[in-house]
Amino acid sequence: MLPTKAFVVQSSTSPFEPFQFKRRDVGDRDILIKIDYCGVCHSDLHQVRNEWGNAVYPMVPGHEIVGHVVRIGKDVKKFKVGDLAGVGCLVDSCRTCESCKQGLEQFCLKQPAWTYNSTEMDRKTPTYGGYSNQIVVDKKYALKISPKLELAAVAPLLCAGITTYSPLRHWNTKKGDRVGVVGLGGLGHMAVKLAAAMGAEVTMLSSSTSKEADARRLGAHAFALTSDEETFKRLAGHFDLIIDSVSAAHDLNKYLGLLRIEGALVLLGVPPQPAEVGAFGLITGRKTLSGSLIGGIAETQEMLDFCAEKGITSDIEIIPIQKINEAYERMLRGDVRYRFVIDMKTL
Repeated sequence: MLPTKAFVVQSSTSPFEPFQFKRRDVGDRDILIKIDYCGVCHSDLHQVRNEWGNAVYPMVPGHEIVGHVVRIGKDVKKFKVGDLAGVGCLVDSCRTCESCKQGLEQFCLKQPAWTYNSTEMDRKTPTYGGYSNQIVVDKKYALKISPKLELAAVAPLLCAGITTYSPLRHWNTKKGDRVGVVGLGGLGHMAVKLAAAMGAEVTMLSSSTSKEADARRLGAHAFALTSDEETFKRLAGHFDLIIDSVSAAHDLNKYLGLLRIEGALVLLGVPPQPAEVGAFGLITGRKTLSGSLIGGIAETQEMLDFCAEKGITSDIEIIPIQKINEAYERMLRGDVRYRFVIDMKTL
């Protein structure tokens, strides 16, 4: 077993504190990654504070993990010692169900082994995430990272990147498509960058004029103020696809009205209360209201390769691990542009 250092929470109300535990030994199919950086996802905060009702403590969050390979098992050919590697939101799945066979491990019918607040597929061994100095992972669920990009800024691609890339790819976003992005946060800023890189005409849909300059810097071609009712009249029937990254309550019916015939509104955020959606907004135009959750391993690797080709990374603020409690408070205030990333050398 491998002694491992981390930061942990012991309950939904306790602060982070230093923690030690043991990772499994490196098996024949495993690689050991020394973690250099780990992104701080807003879902980490939800999980830590048990806002989704499934928290298990002690909890070591973190599923935007990048670092260097320091040991490999004898059956590993994909990686060698010294390579850059990453781990995203899942570390295993059943590998045999219909979803896994299609490369949709995130929808494993037997439930994947999530990177933290979960268990390995034995349903006994707890998983601990990337707020730690090292991680052991099966080669199949590890991702190759290009040295072309700033490593710290790659970390959030493992969640925010793939969460926005996957629906853009699923709905075949291409040059000339009109894509709206609702909410300019950790997810929204990646949706803008990726959709623009795919050739789409991107419009930022935001309730605050203070976001316009940043939206345009990130690649948005237009900006529309959603606190102005005229916006919904002016842009009625305009978009092929709308990526909705907002986790606060808002009226989805208004956004359905912005879609072209057979357009799609895709939800990435998780508001605390269910939304009311009128049928007429969907049936008059054969529109789609859908949702999306990260991507499978192959698609995540595709996203990383696309970002390396296009020079895309997340906009980040690097913090020492000792400031993680402060970072969570700042996230609650929306005081981050656009992703905190922990420098694990400070652990």
